[in-house]
Amino acid sequence: MYEPRFANSQTDRLMEAVLHLHNREDAYRFFEDICTIPEIKSISQRLEVAYLLGKKETYQKIADETGASSATISRVNRALCYGADGYRRVLDAMMENETDSEKENRE
Repeated sequence: MYEPRFANSQTDRLMEAVLHLHNREDAYRFFEDICTIPEIKSISQRLEVAYLLGKKETYQKIADETGASSATISRVNRALCYGADGYRRVLDAMMENETDSEKENRE
C-alpha cells in the first residue's frame, strides 16, 4: 500500500472528504470553501499542464495555452516522471469516463 510522506490525521481527513464529493457542484462548493481562488486556479493549471504533457505537447505550447511558467511545467513533468503516479491515475480515470462528445471536444 502506498504511504504518502505527508500523511497524518489531518491529511487523512482531507482525502476522506474529497472521496465523499458526489458531483461537480459538490466539488466546486467544497474547494471554494477550503481553498482561495488563486489556489484553485493554480491546482487546475497544474492538472491541465499534466494533461497536455501526457499528449506530448511542447513546453512552449503548454505555456501559451495555460499561462504556466516553464518552472511549473518542469515541476509537473518531474511529478509525472518520478512522482507518486497521482496525475496519471486521475487523468487515466477521467479519460475512461469521458463521453463520446467530450472526447470529440477534446480533440
